[in-house]
Amino acid sequence: MKSYAKINIFLKIVGFRGNYHELKSRFILCKELYDEIDLVDRIGDGLIIDNPFDDNIIFKVYNFLENLGFANELGEFFKNHQVKLIKNIPAGGGLGGGSSNAAAFLHLVNDRLNLNLSKDKLMQIAHNIGADVAFFVSKFDSANVSGIGEIVEEFDDDIPNLDIITSPIFCSTPKVFTQYRAKFKGFDTDLASKLCLMKSSQILSTYSNIELNDLLKPSQEIYSELKIASNEFLSGSGSSKFKLKI
Repeated sequence: MKSYAKINIFLKIVGFRGNYHELKSRFILCKELYDEIDLVDRIGDGLIIDNPFDDNIIFKVYNFLENLGFANELGEFFKNHQVKLIKNIPAGGGLGGGSSNAAAFLHLVNDRLNLNLSKDKLMQIAHNIGADVAFFVSKFDSANVSGIGEIVEEFDDDIPNLDIITSPIFCSTPKVFTQYRAKFKGFDTDLASKLCLMKSSQILSTYSNIELNDLLKPSQEIYSELKIASNEFLSGSGSSKFKLKI
């Protein structure tokens, strides 16, 4: 299964909820960049073959499903199977690779183990796993995402052709949000609401990168090596960028 990346056409912070940040954002699925995930015959130890991350979010999905009452089904299946994960989406790049992997694993397990979980139930599970997981579970090409990521509304979009520019810089999302709070100067809720009504192509041809992503400035304050041209836009908390294809 292809586990696609996402980009944020815009990302506006509109409130605080304890330690969390409420946002309004346009997520679009990037089908030209993806990880690959499958459930294959067991060839070694562990849940994931050559696991690239000790704290892989796939473990969180597995444990949640166990606690939901599927421990026997999971245990029986994974006695003889493992997760094969091929990573192409860079970590710390603002492209949602981990969240996408979690959603893909959830769909795969639901199908292969015949758990018969409805889409609504899968979305509920996604909310408990991570902020961006629900968008990937939805399989929408474009959506307005709000709250702390739990509200995902499909959007009838005009998605432009984009160049995705990945980077070796690892941007820590918690650090970037902490920096945002440290320099907080207020919310632009009017612009956030306006952007939610606009097509993605119109947004990118109308507004600048600094207007569209509230995390651009704090990302650059922490990661001074993160350079962005005037015709480039930052995805999420960085470090990946995108621009309109000429």
